Amino acid sequence: MATDGDGKLLAERSETIGVTTNNVAEYRAMLLGVELAKELGADEVELIGDSELIVKQVQGAYKVKQEHLRPLREEVVAALDELPSWSLRAVKREQNIRADELVNEALDAA
Repeated sequence: MATDGDGKLLAERSETIGVTTNNVAEYRAMLLGVELAKELGADEVELIGDSELIVKQVQGAYKVKQEHLRPLREEVVAALDELPSWSLRAVKREQNIRADELVNEALDAA
């Protein structure tokens, strides 16, 4: 989901990724968000995730202990490096309801 500085919805996107872990899904969602921001020509991006673990891993505050997540983290960090300006923060799941709705819509469509 992409919004402008006033919170107006600009675009939404979701995709199915098959059976996987929540952590993989969180990384894939970040990549999708960065891709959407690039397509929209955003010069300032704030990514919001409801997984503190993934947010802290991307920020470098936590180590990525699971081997299969390391390439995803590297891919997210590389994608973020291509943006002019970005920030990342974690919120409680209750504050990220629309993201959960998009997941359910993608799962229902599969």
